[in-house]
Amino acid sequence: MRILLSEGSGLTSRQVATRLGELGHEVEVLSSTPVCLARFTRHVRALHHVPRFGDDPFAWCEAAGRIARRRGADLLFPTQEQVTILAARQHSLGVATIVPDFAALRRVQDKLTAWHTLDEIGTPQPPTVLVARPEDLARVTSFPAYVKRPIGTASMGVRRVTTRAELEAAARGFGLGDGELMVQTEVAGPLAMVQAVADRGRLVAHHANLRLRLGVGGGAALKESVAIAGLHDILARLVAGLSWHGALSLDVIVTAQGPLVIDVNPRLVEPANALAAGVDLVGAMLDLARGAAPAEQPPGRAGVRTHQTLLAVLGAAEHDGKRLAILRETCDAARARGAYANSREELTPLGGDPATAIPVAIALLLSLIHPRLWQVFHLKAAGTYAVSPQAWRAIVAEAERDAQLPR
Repeated sequence: MRILLSEGSGLTSRQVATRLGELGHEVEVLSSTPVCLARFTRHVRALHHVPRFGDDPFAWCEAAGRIARRRGADLLFPTQEQVTILAARQHSLGVATIVPDFAALRRVQDKLTAWHTLDEIGTPQPPTVLVARPEDLARVTSFPAYVKRPIGTASMGVRRVTTRAELEAAARGFGLGDGELMVQTEVAGPLAMVQAVADRGRLVAHHANLRLRLGVGGGAALKESVAIAGLHDILARLVAGLSWHGALSLDVIVTAQGPLVIDVNPRLVEPANALAAGVDLVGAMLDLARGAAPAEQPPGRAGVRTHQTLLAVLGAAEHDGKRLAILRETCDAARARGAYANSREELTPLGGDPATAIPVAIALLLSLIHPRLWQVFHLKAAGTYAVSPQAWRAIVAEAERDAQLPR
């Protein structure tokens, strides 16, 4: 198949491109910038310019549809926040895609609505307080806590607070009074990244991995696959309650009492660790695109480690800021030693694909020139695909207008 990825800057796009190329598909990418992560791999055959999704999702969608038709694409594969507009316009795109019904996506796209949805379905979550006015902050009594605004991507829109003064400052910074915020108590336990694929409410594949080493912007430089008791039942109940179709990802804190869900993403997130452990999430998505009814994949192996050298380099620059530490982290990740022993590269694998080394080399060079230059990579990448609150409201308004039109 000729498959068009919805964007090229994100980690997920880069990992999906590798897997699709390995499966023999022709991969092309939409991008608002000529320099993006997915460009540096032999698996991507062409890059097509589109307007920045974060600025105008409607212009992006119209351009994506034109390009898909002109290129004769068999599938427009969503890899980031573009899933919002693709779900809203899936019946008028003129090209196949793999997205949930918009009504289902709307129930989890913003953090406040997702909290209500998870609560209704009976999904376990940390203690949470919803606040709309400054006086509501008095109901927050447990610290540390996380203040979250409804729409936020790539670790933006979430702030950790440890005191009441920090809570009040964070709430003001997030515009308390103009809309509702949520404050979620911090719970003890490791963070697990959970990915799932569902077929009209039926769970067909799922995977979980722990973030063992922090990379740039809160991302995972090192992961390890893990089996979490009770997770399968939580996911099966959630996708059934939403009649979900396509990819769904969760952030989960693994506590002594069981997993607690802290975030929902209506899309695929970094599927390479799952593949290394034996769960092919990208393959499951392709089965859905073909109209197949895939059997549920068996659980993957626990204890499989993978890493992302690019995130390790930038993470050392962000968290340590010393050139020697950046060099040490880079060498450890690139050579799979130290903390990265017995791990394989998931983002920029070099085998037969030397172009993958270019972004790592550039990141290392800039970080050694000035460690703060890590921000150039992280902030610019997120800006190309993050949906703003204003854009999300516009997408919802258009979907509601379309629903009211006579058929």
